[in-house]
Amino acid sequence: MNDRFEPDVGLRLRTLREKQGWSLRELAEQCGLSFNAISRIERGENSPTVSTLHSLATALNIPMTAFFEDAREQTLVQVKRDERLSSTADGIAMESLGIGLRDQQMEPFVVTVQPGAGNGDSPIVHSGEEFIHCLEGSIIYRVNADDYTLDSGDSLLFEATQPHCFYNPGEKPARLLMVFQASHGGYAIGPRHLEG
Repeated sequence: MNDRFEPDVGLRLRTLREKQGWSLRELAEQCGLSFNAISRIERGENSPTVSTLHSLATALNIPMTAFFEDAREQTLVQVKRDERLSSTADGIAMESLGIGLRDQQMEPFVVTVQPGAGNGDSPIVHSGEEFIHCLEGSIIYRVNADDYTLDSGDSLLFEATQPHCFYNPGEKPARLLMVFQASHGGYAIGPRHLEG
């Protein structure tokens, strides 16, 4: 699975950073990335991962789609199976099913969670709503300290302002359709679920 974006977003990142009036060092402090890593991205020497773009977008308080120059102009986005943007960390693989829509309000992902994997013991909280549909396997979703077991065909919808996390207790990978809806639209929520 490819964990990198194909377009060169370095120039766009520099423009967005300068628009905020931040130096490279200030952005590095805000997003937790090294000065050198950000500098290399801006110079086009390194392509950022999905997780890196998420960290940058969060620090800059912008939607992840802002890194794509034509994102604000698109009113329809088609994603072919072999063109999905993806990121993998600690036994969780997330494939984006759509990014780049003007005023995007939701983020759809296919997520594969390996046996024993999850997004940590520290539940996350974010704005908006979250929809989970179990395509294969089994997953346990903890919302407000209550456990919900989802088997193939089961779904869960909840307000994401409640603390939540998930893990795969089974012996087979679990495949999920996850849709995140942000109340502010377009903000990269999905990759936060890779953080443990």
